[in-house]
Amino acid sequence: MENSLLLKSIEIRRSLLKTIYNANMGHTGSSLSNVDILVTLFYQVMNYKVKDPTWEERDRFILSKGHGVESYYCILADLGYFPEKELDTFCQFKTRLIGHPNNKVPGVEVNTGALGHGLSIAVGMALAAKLDKKGYRVFVVMGDGEQAEGSIWEGAMAASHYKLDNLIGIIDRNRLQITGNTEDIMSLEPFKEKWQSFGWKVIEVNGHDIDELLKAFNSTPKKKDKPTIIIANTVKGKGVSFMENKAAWHHKVPDKIQLEKALLELSSQEGDLGE
Repeated sequence: MENSLLLKSIEIRRSLLKTIYNANMGHTGSSLSNVDILVTLFYQVMNYKVKDPTWEERDRFILSKGHGVESYYCILADLGYFPEKELDTFCQFKTRLIGHPNNKVPGVEVNTGALGHGLSIAVGMALAAKLDKKGYRVFVVMGDGEQAEGSIWEGAMAASHYKLDNLIGIIDRNRLQITGNTEDIMSLEPFKEKWQSFGWKVIEVNGHDIDELLKAFNSTPKKKDKPTIIIANTVKGKGVSFMENKAAWHHKVPDKIQLEKALLELSSQEGDLGE
């Protein structure tokens, strides 16, 4: 299972790089870092129906760090929510595949991109599930730079107050934001303790280890009456050596030579997994 998900992650990375190159626009490093998290959720963990995107019992997913949308769109296309050919329209005139999640796209719950809002929306969805006595879970992926937004912590307080154990937050902890290292710009540490002090059960994982991610997701709720936060330690630009851990690739588009080099690296990783 883990091997097949890793192969899928490589496929999605290849797709998102081509999508960004074709559009000459996109958040390359941010999307590459969240791929393994989203692949694990969409191909193994979450409950949904592609042919019935508004199915009432579906698990809800929110990409609060909406700028990392390329991986999300590529996954939705791969699953069949819309034709893969539509990825060629990303960020083009009159497209619905705009540069942040757009709920006109099947499989997208809400528009996001103004950082800090996704968690509060997720709190509302999880609370609604409790009030309606529904069994679905709500997953929300946030960026670590996003944690400087005050509304994150308002949402965190509310989730704990309402005992939303059906809410799972995931933080793409790649330690880089557009202008540099998170600890230089607005220090988050002690990060785990902060979330614990807000009443959450905290799990820390390697955000590129599929097995660790699966164990974390499948063990939720980790504690009854408590929301869960998964701090997923990741690498910005993961999968492409010359993009990894480089803040400059937050919003940078590869040229033709860089794209070819990146695709070759991914093909090599695919070959290693197939051996």
